[in-house]
Amino acid sequence: MANLKEIRNRISSIGSTMQITSAMKMVSAAKLKKAQDAITAMRPYADKLTELLQGLSASLDGDGGSVFAENRTVNKVLVVAISSNRGLCGAFNTNIIKQCNTMVNETYAGKQVDFLAIGKKGNDILRKKNTIVANHSKVFDDLTFDHVAEIAEFLMEQFTIGNYDKIELVYNKFKNAATQIVMSEQFLPIVSMEGDATKAADYIFEPSKVEIVKQLIPKSLKTQLYKAIRDSFASEHGARMTAMHKATDNAKELRNQLKLTYNKARQAAITNEILEIVGGAEALNG
Repeated sequence: MANLKEIRNRISSIGSTMQITSAMKMVSAAKLKKAQDAITAMRPYADKLTELLQGLSASLDGDGGSVFAENRTVNKVLVVAISSNRGLCGAFNTNIIKQCNTMVNETYAGKQVDFLAIGKKGNDILRKKNTIVANHSKVFDDLTFDHVAEIAEFLMEQFTIGNYDKIELVYNKFKNAATQIVMSEQFLPIVSMEGDATKAADYIFEPSKVEIVKQLIPKSLKTQLYKAIRDSFASEHGARMTAMHKATDNAKELRNQLKLTYNKARQAAITNEILEIVGGAEALNG
């Protein structure tokens, strides 16, 4: 059994760790509220814009479509891996890496698969075995639509000039503080919804349907990427808050076990001392 001093040091160390994890949990909870409000407010607009664009694109003739809706034979794929800049958030980043590896080894096996990393953790792991065309981890330092729009413009350019035949987003979708859903979402080419093609026929378009689609597509793509990063940002804080909550509970349980062990060891030491004193007194009396 460990001596009393060693157990006291372990109890003190665990107490310090518990204070840190508890503080990190509260910080993440405060940040989560703001991030959750942002993504909750943005989703209806982003979803409706995407729905409108898909409906209009589906109703256009082949000649009136956009280059962003062009379906090609998939040989080169660019995956936008959205992770976090910091760890201590459970399986948040691990799930993204697993999904990326699945796409390389299974979904697009035999194809050229490159990555654009958003988040230091994903970049550090993926670059060991894959090609990283760009790293935009600093976007989390000031997460605004304008900064994300620059990344979206780069992706649109890569698709337009033919460097890649398909671009996909991989990120954690925020459901609640304890649940994040790993999403693999096609960014380019634009997915058209054939069932919505008839909806566009009831409207009069000015200047024209084609011009409206051409103006909507860049805005819709930028909004789609911004929503994905916002989702990931909220998911990160939710995952970290949950992870730190579990870490605090585990530290508390371990501290209680050590206190029990300490009390048993101290009681055994006191009992031994009493036995030695009694034994010595009986020896003198005898």
